[in-house]
Amino acid sequence: MSLTDVIEGTRTAVDADPRNAAVQFSVAHTLTPGTATVVEVNVRDHSFTVDEPAALGGTDTAANPVEFALAALGSCQVITYQFWAAKLGVPLEGIKVVVDGDLDLHGFFGFSANTRPGFSEVRVSVELTGPAGAERYEELKRQVDEHCPVLDLFRNETPVKSSLG
Repeated sequence: MSLTDVIEGTRTAVDADPRNAAVQFSVAHTLTPGTATVVEVNVRDHSFTVDEPAALGGTDTAANPVEFALAALGSCQVITYQFWAAKLGVPLEGIKVVVDGDLDLHGFFGFSANTRPGFSEVRVSVELTGPAGAERYEELKRQVDEHCPVLDLFRNETPVKSSLG
């Protein structure tokens, strides 16, 4: 099935019932017993590990949460480029995305009340290759920046409810 088939199939389902546009995702996390920072993550039928580098008390067996956040952003950018290129009919031969983020540990460790624990800046660098002209790729970039779900998370405040139970 092509991406345009997915887009049109989704449009048909959503046109028939707007509630078909609402999706929910769930991810479960468990600290690996006997470790300080190794987390087992389960998503649908997939699992992976999250850890911290040794300099932050981990065993460096996997990427850390902020690296996964950057990975989520970069991966979502690549996928959103694919979908929007298909939707707009923009030919793409290759997509390379590099995401860099600056984080000040003063915030994470509580060393400074004036420093946020999250990124102070995130930079997304995209390299597209293909036969289309620069103006087509600029339009594609505008659409991706407007519609990428993870980019939206980075750019806008999202309500989060946290409970202890």
